[in-house]
Amino acid sequence: MNAENADDAVPDEVPSNVTPIAAAMNPPRPDNRRPQNRERVRMSGSERREQLLDVGRRLFAEKGFEAVSVEEIAAKANVSKPVVYEHFGGKEGLYAVVVDREMAYLLDSMITALGDRDDDPSARVLLERAGLALFDYIEQYPDGFRILVRDTPAERHPDAGGVGFHGTFATVIVDVAAKVTDLLEDQFREHKLNSKWAPLYAQMLVGMVAQTGQWWLDVRKPKKDEVVSHLVNLAWNGLQNMEAKPRLVVRD
Repeated sequence: MNAENADDAVPDEVPSNVTPIAAAMNPPRPDNRRPQNRERVRMSGSERREQLLDVGRRLFAEKGFEAVSVEEIAAKANVSKPVVYEHFGGKEGLYAVVVDREMAYLLDSMITALGDRDDDPSARVLLERAGLALFDYIEQYPDGFRILVRDTPAERHPDAGGVGFHGTFATVIVDVAAKVTDLLEDQFREHKLNSKWAPLYAQMLVGMVAQTGQWWLDVRKPKKDEVVSHLVNLAWNGLQNMEAKPRLVVRD
């Protein structure tokens, strides 16, 4: 008889010298030499996939891509290695999906903050919304942000199952900066400034916010709203008092 079917086996017959009542009052002791057969929680394919993504996200955030193995992912999820390969083709495929999801979520929240112009907000309000969107994401999904700001393998891996590494946090910054560029161009023209410099200022603004976000991820002080208010203070007051043709003082 197979061990996996042992729990379904018919009990041994009660010895003839033991009455049924006595047998009921004194059931045979379990065989402690054999582990009890515990029924595994059965998941659907989509549920298992989400579980593996959750496990992978935690491990990648904690250790980084290179330090995590398929064996560790499988062990944490209480599955065999082939299950990981079946769903993602390997560690690379799992990581690619995690990165793509986090990038999509963060980018969507940032673009939504910058693109919601139904109430015609001022440029300062848009800047505040963008900063808050980033810090909301960092606060709610620190593991996802840690993964995005780490170095991601640059090449598409054949085991990625058709899902490539599209980039990291830098890619999000590029996309957000493109949106900020559009907004700044309007503001530059309105204030009689040369709009050709808008892409440069967009990169500086977004980079400042992103770098501060990476620092705040670990320290968590001061409070999120205070950090954003100071970021906006520096950025907005700087933009309001820009020179049309700035020069380096040391070159004068």
